[in-house]
Amino acid sequence: MSKEKLIKRYSAAERINHWIVALCFLLLAISGLAFFYPAFFWLTGVFGTPQLARIIHPFVGVLMFVGFARQFFRYWQHNFIDQEDIKWMKSVKSVLAGHEVGDTGKYNGGQKGMFWLMTGCLLVLICTGVVIWRPYFAYSFPIDVVRIALLLHAWSALALIAGIIVHVYAAIWVRGTIRAMVEGVVTHAWAKKHHPRWYREMTGDKHKP
Repeated sequence: MSKEKLIKRYSAAERINHWIVALCFLLLAISGLAFFYPAFFWLTGVFGTPQLARIIHPFVGVLMFVGFARQFFRYWQHNFIDQEDIKWMKSVKSVLAGHEVGDTGKYNGGQKGMFWLMTGCLLVLICTGVVIWRPYFAYSFPIDVVRIALLLHAWSALALIAGIIVHVYAAIWVRGTIRAMVEGVVTHAWAKKHHPRWYREMTGDKHKP
C-alpha cells in the first residue's frame, strides 16, 4: 500500500489561531443569543451565571477580534476576488454536486466571500461593542448612539452566525477540509481537485488542466 502524498496547508500556529477564534466565536454566539432573546437566556450559563456572562462576553469579543486580526494580516493577500472566483460563485450548484469549477487558488470564491464577511462583521462588532460596553465606555456616548450601536451589533452578529454556519457546513461537506485545519495537511489529490492553481504553486507542476 503506497503512502499518501501530502501537502502542508496550515502550520501549527495557524491552526491554533483558528481554533482560538472558533472557540471565542462559539462562546460569544451562545452568550450573545442569550442576551438578545429571552427564550435563550438560560444559555448565559456558558460562563457560569448571567452576571459573569455580561462581564466576560466583551473581553472574549476583544480576544476574538485580536485573533482574527492576526488571521487577516496573514491571509488578506490570498483573498482578492478574481475572474476564476466569479466563475466559481456562478457555478455553486455544480460545486455542491462535486464538480469543481475554475482554476482556484489557495481559497475559492466561497471562502473568500466568508473571509470578507467576517472581516466586515468583526469591524462592526468591535466598534459597536465598545460603544455599548458597560461600565467602561457606554456612558461616554449619547443614549441614541448606544441604541443604534446595539442594533448594528445584533445585526452583524446574526450575519456572522449565518456565515459561520455555512462555513462549517462546507467544511464538513468537502471531505478532507477539516483534516487541513486539524492536522495541517491535505492530499495531492484533494489539492489538485479543489485548488488546482494552489496545487501547481506548491508542487511546481506547470500543467494547467
